[in-house]
Amino acid sequence: MAFSLTGDDACQLTLPTPIPSPYWVAFSSSAARLLDIPLDDNGLPQDQSWLALLAGNQLKVSDYQFSKPLATAYSGHQFGVWAGQLGDGRAILLGEIAGQELQLKGAGKTRYSRMGDGRAVLRSSIREFLCSEAMHALGIPTTRALSVVGSDLPIVRETLETAAVCARLAPSFIRIGHFEHYNALDNIIRLQELADMLIKNHFPDCIESDSPYLDLFKNISSKNASLVAQWQAVGFCHGVLNSDNISALGLTMDYGPFGFLDYFQMNHICNHSDHGGRYAYHRQPQIMHWNMACLASALLPLLELQDDSEKALALMRSALDEFPVQYAQEWQALFRKKLGLLTSQDEDIGLLERLLQSMHDSKVDFTFFFRQLGNIKIHVPIEMIPLRNQFIDRKAFDQWLKDYLLRLQSENSSDEERKRMMDKVNPKFVLRNHLAQRAIAMAQQHDFSEVYKLHLILSNPFDDQADFEEYANPPPPNLEAVEVSCSS
Repeated sequence: MAFSLTGDDACQLTLPTPIPSPYWVAFSSSAARLLDIPLDDNGLPQDQSWLALLAGNQLKVSDYQFSKPLATAYSGHQFGVWAGQLGDGRAILLGEIAGQELQLKGAGKTRYSRMGDGRAVLRSSIREFLCSEAMHALGIPTTRALSVVGSDLPIVRETLETAAVCARLAPSFIRIGHFEHYNALDNIIRLQELADMLIKNHFPDCIESDSPYLDLFKNISSKNASLVAQWQAVGFCHGVLNSDNISALGLTMDYGPFGFLDYFQMNHICNHSDHGGRYAYHRQPQIMHWNMACLASALLPLLELQDDSEKALALMRSALDEFPVQYAQEWQALFRKKLGLLTSQDEDIGLLERLLQSMHDSKVDFTFFFRQLGNIKIHVPIEMIPLRNQFIDRKAFDQWLKDYLLRLQSENSSDEERKRMMDKVNPKFVLRNHLAQRAIAMAQQHDFSEVYKLHLILSNPFDDQADFEEYANPPPPNLEAVEVSCSS
């Protein structure tokens, strides 16, 4: 069910601002199936009015009439500092189709645009489209991207660029920042309405609970603990884990200066605006926990409706303490699968930590290494294993290999079966920044073929796809340091 709160403190009715001469840049037939949109032989909507709708140029398509598009208000912490009221500065929620909220990002100014123009540029829209759909194919919870519609409308950022509108789908776009907003206003009635709406539509098991709002928090926290563990397992860096960018449904959302790890560095920073490294790869779990503390603080007044303040605080603290435990369990389980281990043993954590440290010290490509690890044969001499050549301290890695092979032998691991299992969890293809940049550069010349090709490849990230072997390779040295900022 679409966002149903009303009133100036919740949202404002907002019409999209049309763009001139819109054209298709990208379209996801996979996401379109969620909405039962009939497609033509080219994978585009049969009804041509979808282009105008997803451009923000009209509000009716087929049997759907979106009569109350809106932008919502939320607040939040940005880089650890309270930022006050924020809101959908360039996102307009059209409404709901088939259980999915349909939102246009970059469709013009809203009440919450502040100093911005409410627009998105082609560059960032392509990145969000490709990564949203790539994450879905990886099995990681995410908002979906239905389309990118472009226009030659000039947009000023660091340079002169062109406009684009990205259509996004999610069961709900409610963020941690929505709860912080009403807590900051000291509006308990609104806070309760928001929590009740979320429980009714997305966490119905909480309804019969003795403490529904505590259970709501536990559910949201658990989903986000699992989410960040999945990010770590595929080497994904979000880049801007502000509390207003965190989904109440545990979805990856707000794709900005994200990046997948190439050459592994635990402290890798994908956002060049993040000068202190707050959102570096190795800090993502800690920061997500911190964001859950923001949510806990926002929801605490609802617990105090049922219990005294001291008991409510103790219950919430206890629930918040479950996050690192849940995260560690999920992280360990995911990395055991990445190593092809069938059982859990105490020494596994040390084995994992030693591997990651060696990868860090030698700047080994994260995705390429784990994909190639599945090719190891248990009884082949260590000297014959090509992965050794990626490590500077070969002696240390040889010792790790010896211990790893003994660990595999301890559970009678089958080479063929292990490779089959590992290939299902270690992707061959991820959205590397240099690949995205190449597609963007071509798109800026009105050639969208590379966007289409990347979308196709990333839709099947675990398949070999021999025809696209070059897309699985680490970036060449001159393209290792593609920098991404929040500007879009």
